[in-house]
Amino acid sequence: MGIKALFSRLKGKFKISVVRNIVIVGSITLFVKLAGFYKETFVASSFGLSELLDSFYVAILIPSFIQAVFISSVKNIFIPNYITEIKVGKTENIGGFQTLGFLLISAIVLVFMGLTYLFGHFFLDIVFPGHTPYFYSITKSQLYIMTPCLLFWGGSSLLSALLDIDTKFLSSALYPIFTAICTIVFLVFFKEAIGEMVLAIGTLVGSLIGFVFLLWVTLKHKLILFGPPLINDNTRMMIKQLPPKISSGFLTGMNQFIDQFFAAQLVVGSISAINYGIKIPSFILTLSMIATGTVLLPYFSKKINEDRLQAFKDLFRILKVVFLAGLVVTLIIFIFSYDIIKFLFEKNEFTSKDTYTVSLIQQIILVYVPFYLCGNLLGKFLTSINKNSFMAWVSLYNLIANIVFNIIFMKLYGVYGLAISTSLVITISSFIYLYFTYKQYKIIGTE
Repeated sequence: MGIKALFSRLKGKFKISVVRNIVIVGSITLFVKLAGFYKETFVASSFGLSELLDSFYVAILIPSFIQAVFISSVKNIFIPNYITEIKVGKTENIGGFQTLGFLLISAIVLVFMGLTYLFGHFFLDIVFPGHTPYFYSITKSQLYIMTPCLLFWGGSSLLSALLDIDTKFLSSALYPIFTAICTIVFLVFFKEAIGEMVLAIGTLVGSLIGFVFLLWVTLKHKLILFGPPLINDNTRMMIKQLPPKISSGFLTGMNQFIDQFFAAQLVVGSISAINYGIKIPSFILTLSMIATGTVLLPYFSKKINEDRLQAFKDLFRILKVVFLAGLVVTLIIFIFSYDIIKFLFEKNEFTSKDTYTVSLIQQIILVYVPFYLCGNLLGKFLTSINKNSFMAWVSLYNLIANIVFNIIFMKLYGVYGLAISTSLVITISSFIYLYFTYKQYKIIGTE
């Protein structure tokens, strides 16, 4: 009877749309990330912790930074304000809001593509000094090949936002798989023909196919409703929130540049070691953040308009579950860290020495995973209530603390010190987010 009651209770929970959607997005994201991991085994086997692989990670750093800071910022502020606009119910307003969103993202992308082509090589010379001419040559070539990815990433971000708002989570969670598939195909069939540019070209082609897929799905469901650009209270609020959201994303994204900069001062392969050490923690984080964030940002945006106090209560309940689940999963991976890295990557150019280095970095990074999950969830919630200015100040603290901790711990522990610094910064900032959110809850409760 106890087992039957448990299954009956679970069945009842899965009737709740938000839980069902999280499970759907989580399942698809798991599939996509497994494909990405399969791709990484090819990359590790082909290049090991080499200068060529270092160059690829440095080259993709600039477009990835622009995506994480500017493109994601537009998407995150687009969703809650677009949902508010939908409540008004005027089709022409909805179409105009979409047009403004796409114009905004297009302008940002084109500006930064131009800046990358004009000044990207200067940036590489200044931020990553002391490398060989070969390193700079292949890094710049890969950077110029991958810069057009920004066009497809920008379009994909708003197309996926429209699908998320309309609860078409399956397609929006699936489209990143095309980049992994294309990279594998290019490594298997075109590595000899393309040579050093194989990873960059695979990334570009995969981004294009992913964008075309999302465009086809949104057109199929008639979600694109372009109209004359709309200027009203909602769009003004969206534009007003853009500077603090971008500032927060910029300062957060700079931490990756800072870590790569410090790693570049160490022995060859340190950049790759950091990137491989964060693969599995990133897998857990991305899976959880996409599964919860994709569903919960629209959910909280709607809930805030209906019952603000209940939205806070829902948040705190979800936080408890997320933290405990993250703690259990990361503890298991922590214990078997060396064996996991050996199984996934140790072959051909990836040696047992590489396995030891990467597994230890991974263990250090895993410490912050439960805190990062909760901090990200709190960030989504604060975005839904337009508290982006506070997050910008926290991001500034994180950046300063990361620089200071990197200097201290890198001198003491080398590449492992960079991982220690990151874990400390993220853990502390998650508590700051929680404290601020709880204060907002108390304020709402006394009104």
